[in-house]
Amino acid sequence: MRILYIDIDTLRPDHLGCYGYHRNTSPNLDWIASQGVRFENCYASDVPCLPSRSALWSGRHGFHTGVINHGGVAADPYKDGPQRDFRERYGHTNWMSALRRAGLHTVTVSPFAERHSAWWWYGGYLEMVNPGGGGMEVADAITPLALDWINRNARGDDWFLHVNYWDPHTPYRTPLEFGNPFETDPLPDWLTEEVRQRLWSGFGPHSAREPHGYPQEIFVQEILERYPRLPWTLDSLGAVKKWIDGYDTGIRYADVHAGRLLEALEKTGVLDETVIVVSSDHGENQGELNVWGDHQTADQTTCRVPLIIRWPGITNGPRADHALHYQFDWAATMIELLGERVPEGWDGCPFTRSFQTGREEGREFLVISQGAWACQRGIRFRQEGDDYLCMRTYHDGHKQLEPVMLFNLSRDPHEQEDLSQAKEALVDRAMGFLGDWLHEMMVSGQTDVDPMMTVLREGGPFHTRGQLVAYLNHLRATGRAHHAERLACLHPSELG
Repeated sequence: MRILYIDIDTLRPDHLGCYGYHRNTSPNLDWIASQGVRFENCYASDVPCLPSRSALWSGRHGFHTGVINHGGVAADPYKDGPQRDFRERYGHTNWMSALRRAGLHTVTVSPFAERHSAWWWYGGYLEMVNPGGGGMEVADAITPLALDWINRNARGDDWFLHVNYWDPHTPYRTPLEFGNPFETDPLPDWLTEEVRQRLWSGFGPHSAREPHGYPQEIFVQEILERYPRLPWTLDSLGAVKKWIDGYDTGIRYADVHAGRLLEALEKTGVLDETVIVVSSDHGENQGELNVWGDHQTADQTTCRVPLIIRWPGITNGPRADHALHYQFDWAATMIELLGERVPEGWDGCPFTRSFQTGREEGREFLVISQGAWACQRGIRFRQEGDDYLCMRTYHDGHKQLEPVMLFNLSRDPHEQEDLSQAKEALVDRAMGFLGDWLHEMMVSGQTDVDPMMTVLREGGPFHTRGQLVAYLNHLRATGRAHHAERLACLHPSELG
């Protein structure tokens, strides 16, 4: 068995051709999808980067791992404590350890562990190749390392190779000589001047006026010089187009390099018998909820991830799966397909039989969590044929978010119309799902402490700490004093 896992950071599925995007961003990934299963509703349980890969590699929700933030206590996994064995629990229950027990030689080409000081993430790997750029590498730094391994080892049997690209992640840094493949392509239809103006009058880190985060004027010249694909603000529809072009070009650049991996497998004669998986750690808000080029919410655009699986002997052509799945449900399924048992204590539930037969069988609802840019949980469910997302916000991350919001994703995929006041019964149903999930998490984990509460007690999401006073002054200086007063009323403990 040979498995190649192409892990493209910050990749939202609806910007891929095989998911219906109007731009030709992903011809190589589309080819993989043409021979496999495309999952329409796969979600990272916890976002963004560190919580997401922690959940996937452990097979457990952030509630159970303790990792839901990018700093503070909740950026590190729970310790085993006095019950720790000679080897700690994660070392023998994680995804890679299960694949090793199935007989696979596990390899990663990724800077992820160094980027987040998540050294425990290497557990279960037999080979670890760190490109050394901390996630700021372009694909040119990743592909040669992966090709070297493929050329030396692909003809052997029983391996799992994880290759991690970061090109769609801000700052958009695809080499200028690659050009702009989308120079003449229009924006997505929903991004109109009317929408831009409404978002321009709003607020929040990574909003239309501050798309690079909290305002730091000292970095204006540096960003404009080092990252010419990025506008400083989104003060026109032309700037919005430049921004989206930068993101889409990063996707196309990663896709080109994914194609080089496929070519190498073909040259070594093993492509036809290699399992290929494509996914990401999270999606990306590009204007939804007035967040641009970041992953700050527990919603459709941040938590939904692409999942494309080409498995020779099982997938024989393009197929779409619309059931609700967590990303670690797929990890559990892979383990079963390889003849191993899912490790004890996993939250991931395999859907092995439905994957093999083509039936769509998933979960009744999902709970997705964000703890690094906001403290928020989203409940993803269906009602009378429509897809819904209800969001419960505990800390807004200084964004324009209400405590409870509800969106009909079937009719409003970009989350423009909050229905929480008009559809209270649906909100009640979602809150019931959330209550059931919290109960299950507390009774099934090693602790009944919700790490979301830990983050709140520490002062809120890591990326917002200590930022409010300066941001209030900036809002007042830019004619948005009413927004400053709102935030000051909501967060009095952060005023100094």
